[in-house]
Amino acid sequence: MFKYFPTNYVWNLSVDLAIEMGARIGEIEEMCAPLQEAAKQPDKEGTHAFRNTWANMADKLCGLAAEDIERGRLLSAGEKYKRASSYLITCERLQGHNAPGRLDLYKRSLELFQKSVELGKENCQRVEIPYEGKHLSALYVKAEGVEGPAPILIQVNGLDSTKEMKYRVGLPEWLAKRGVSSLIVDQPGTGEALRLQNFTARYDSEHWASKVVDWLEQHSEVDNSRIGMEGVSLGGYYCPRAVANEPRIALGVVWGANHDWRDVQKRRLEKEGDFPVPHYWQHVCWVWGAKDIDEFMQIAENVHLDGQIEKIKVPFLVTHGEKDSQIPLKWAQRTYDQLVNSPKRELKIFTQREGGVQHSSFDNSINAGQYIADWVAENFNARTA
Repeated sequence: MFKYFPTNYVWNLSVDLAIEMGARIGEIEEMCAPLQEAAKQPDKEGTHAFRNTWANMADKLCGLAAEDIERGRLLSAGEKYKRASSYLITCERLQGHNAPGRLDLYKRSLELFQKSVELGKENCQRVEIPYEGKHLSALYVKAEGVEGPAPILIQVNGLDSTKEMKYRVGLPEWLAKRGVSSLIVDQPGTGEALRLQNFTARYDSEHWASKVVDWLEQHSEVDNSRIGMEGVSLGGYYCPRAVANEPRIALGVVWGANHDWRDVQKRRLEKEGDFPVPHYWQHVCWVWGAKDIDEFMQIAENVHLDGQIEKIKVPFLVTHGEKDSQIPLKWAQRTYDQLVNSPKRELKIFTQREGGVQHSSFDNSINAGQYIADWVAENFNARTA
């Protein structure tokens, strides 16, 4: 794990995620060098300083992109907007729920992301899926070199990630080259669903997953017999729960197992394990629509997979980093052990040899992500060469 700030895991996690999204090391140095003392400050003061330096870099890149556009250099502008969007996503994610200007920061990151996709001519289309009288937003990435309907992997967030983050890390691109499409969803409790639609998280993830499958089945580019799902971090709970209860999903993958999140919360109350974001308890109450920690802990009692995993009757891949400091490795083993009715189950622990040893491989995602892409392609009878 790259540790720019020796004493601040949460900030190091954010920096590493930015790197995985394509940050440049020179820009990271420029943003982070002034933050050494701020990294030791309490959440509110520290995260405000973090926001300022990262948002300033995004402004700088937008200015440079505007100069590129004036000269007709649209591809170069797209690259700059790409990083500007990622830097805004990174600093927005660290802010408290009610921090002034947070929503504007988020909306601007979406705007710059869309500009980067359009100017960069990327294989990525924003789509909206009808849900509860509103919609869930998603990114659709089309399989390359496939004639007719293609297999597709639905990809869902963890507690605090967004569809743009998951897209930029690279799994959709790696899958597209293997002949598999992607649908990266801001499910309830994450991204646009939470911030713009006010859809809070729910433990019965099959409720929204079924609506996503309904929508996919209406599209001729999708092979309805080959719809899979992958979840990262807390998605390591949402995904197995959905696969267990939605029979139209043909395979499942977790990138970081999360078998018993209720237990993780109890340990965190006892100061065990690392937090993924500052203002943690405020954040989880917001995500789950709880008025206080007591109500949240009652909700969390439902967020476990005992009694669910046994229902899974399709191929399933469980992955975990051997040095995950957020979710204990034992929960990956529990998920695997309970996959007794899967016709093809696999447990893959990422070690120092291949990298990706931290939570959901945020320290080095490419080898882990391509392992997942290969497994999905093989089980969908797509291609790996």
